[in-house]
Amino acid sequence: MTEQLRCVLCRQTYPVGEVRYECDCHGLLAVEHPPAAWQGVDTELFDSRQRGSAEIDLSGVWRFREVVRALPPAAIITHPEGATRLYARAALCRYAGLESLHFKHEGENPTGSFKDRGMTVATSQAVAQGATAVACASTGNTSAALAAYAARAGLQALVFLPAGKVALGKMAQTLAYGARCFAVRGDFDAAMRLVTDVCRTLGVHLLNSKNPFRIEGQKTIVWEILQNLAWDPPDWIAVPAGNLGNTSAFGKAIEEAVAAGWIKRAPRLLAVQATGANPFYLSYAAGFRTRHRVQADTIATAIRIGDPVSFDKARAAIEYTRGVVTEVTDPELMAAKRMIDQSGLGCEPASACSLAGVRKMVAAGVIARGERVVCVLTGNLMKDPDAVLEELPGVASVAKPVEIEPTLDAVRALLAPGGRPG
Repeated sequence: MTEQLRCVLCRQTYPVGEVRYECDCHGLLAVEHPPAAWQGVDTELFDSRQRGSAEIDLSGVWRFREVVRALPPAAIITHPEGATRLYARAALCRYAGLESLHFKHEGENPTGSFKDRGMTVATSQAVAQGATAVACASTGNTSAALAAYAARAGLQALVFLPAGKVALGKMAQTLAYGARCFAVRGDFDAAMRLVTDVCRTLGVHLLNSKNPFRIEGQKTIVWEILQNLAWDPPDWIAVPAGNLGNTSAFGKAIEEAVAAGWIKRAPRLLAVQATGANPFYLSYAAGFRTRHRVQADTIATAIRIGDPVSFDKARAAIEYTRGVVTEVTDPELMAAKRMIDQSGLGCEPASACSLAGVRKMVAAGVIARGERVVCVLTGNLMKDPDAVLEELPGVASVAKPVEIEPTLDAVRALLAPGGRPG
């Protein structure tokens, strides 16, 4: 038995080399690794690679390659990505109301977001399948990652963005890496429908999270968190939820880690949406009896998605991990962002949903004060620099630059009493 693609709904299987993104029943596909792939693959192997110097081992994705995607090392398109750090800040523990809180900063990836993890696998698979062009719909981070990895692989990159709704920092990256961009008159969901038609009709490879190989790369965020914690799993992992690729990937990663015996218990997932883009939360609140769709509107542009593609996989992830889905308002997530920024970590607005959601769940008694929690920060602060200056009711503003004369007296006049800092 070799790797195969399996439908998450009807369980139909397809060859892993076949270019397809959904089952004939329209269910999403997941990569299924054969039992042989897990033999001899253990945490000691991964830890030894973490200490190595080979480029493929420096990647926090390909360090786990036997159970990510079986490709010859020469065929792998890597920058390398992953190997991001885990941080703790006392002030953020106090803010959340927890005794143990860590932050996995995926903004440290080459293009500044977690998307690089999925894109290295999806791009490598596209090259293996003979692709000459790749495409995605994006709110910005996916497009930056796709453009960078396509450039690395020598592929043409086509990007479909919702017109006027993408942060300049992300747009600049995408253009700089040489992608051809199309500003679609509509929201992300309209861009997603269009790129799906383009890929189906023109033979272009689709690299959105609907692509099952994207999920294989993104699941390594969880495995790296476990490795960072010496394979002693936290009680909760909190993640921002937009198109639900990460929620899906995290559930798969946890289930596989338990099955492989790397960990003895499954961390619970907390998926956090913005109130203005909360279809998954509404579905969860209704016991998943109804799939909700919304017209998305939130300051957190990276998760401004009203009809998430990976809904079915994400639901399975929440159910498997006994997870929770919650929502936070724009002022709540921006207040959390201010705290993260002022701790010296920094993140884009969508990332701060993880901390805002944890704080809310601690206050509600869902997360106990003594439980160990890891928040995933999905993107770098400079992905959306304009948000730093955004002013919202109830959210402390950052200090703006003050124009002064080039004199010591001018500085002293603006400092604390006594004319000294502090």
